[in-house]
Amino acid sequence: MGATTKLGEIKMDKSKFNFQKFWDQYGTFFILAIIVAIFGSLSSEYFLKANNITQILVQSSVTVLIGMGEFFAILVAGIDLSVGAVLALSGMVTAKLMLAGLDPLSAALIGGVLVGGLLGAINGCLVNWTGLHPFIITLGTNAIFRGVTLVISDANSVYGFSFGFVNFFAASPLGIPVPVIFALLIAVILWFITAHTRLGRNIYALGGNKNSAFFSGIDVKFHILIVFIISGICAGLAGVVSTARLGAAEPLAGIGFETYAIASAIIGGTSFFGGKGRIFSVVIGGLIIGTINNGLNILQVQTYYQLVVMGGLIIAAVALDRLISK
Repeated sequence: MGATTKLGEIKMDKSKFNFQKFWDQYGTFFILAIIVAIFGSLSSEYFLKANNITQILVQSSVTVLIGMGEFFAILVAGIDLSVGAVLALSGMVTAKLMLAGLDPLSAALIGGVLVGGLLGAINGCLVNWTGLHPFIITLGTNAIFRGVTLVISDANSVYGFSFGFVNFFAASPLGIPVPVIFALLIAVILWFITAHTRLGRNIYALGGNKNSAFFSGIDVKFHILIVFIISGICAGLAGVVSTARLGAAEPLAGIGFETYAIASAIIGGTSFFGGKGRIFSVVIGGLIIGTINNGLNILQVQTYYQLVVMGGLIIAAVALDRLISK
């Protein structure tokens, strides 16, 4: 009789609804659905059209890329405020290399992966060497990288490079725009790293408790360096995509994009306190940011009101995460 009673209690516990677990898995999708429904009702004649949905996906690709890089920085209870400047500098280097005669693929790899990774490595090395919080380091490097971009471009836009480069990112094989395919491909690679590699497990452990990770034999400084290199590469690739979409490299590109990157990660369920988050939730977070920007533009809302909405979303998302955690 007693065994039967205990078995019944176990079954009841298993069937009991866990809101925190449910929200962790599906909360971001609900937020996106609510936002789509709101804008769809406010602008039913245009917002839900197929062309506009495609436009949202393309516009969101850059946000998703920098958001995934920011995700890794936040995952170790840090932050990267330099992603906008890395985007601009990587795009500028890519454009300069193509004007110098380098083929588009090599220019994109050097400008996006190599330059982005190098700038991320600078951030990681400075964090490790100085012991300062990443907020301080990346706040400083954000200004440095932006200044270098202005210097090498003489504060002017750079254009006139290969049409093949622009046309490649403007293509839509099987009806899916290349920037969207590109962002999803990077998302799959990063998901595999976080979910199926020792490196990913160590990064989560480091974010959960740095001291415990250290005493468990995890090389803390090495993993922090890797995290910022990943963030830099993602921002660098975003710079390549942005340059291709605009048909020019802008020295002021990416200003304020650190806000979009942080918002994508936090709205996607990544905890500011480290050790918690999923790549594909960050992808949805980036889509939410793109949807909000697109919807507000359709409704002809002024840009500065959009910043107010974005700031409010970040505060609300962090507060909600804290509330649900309790």
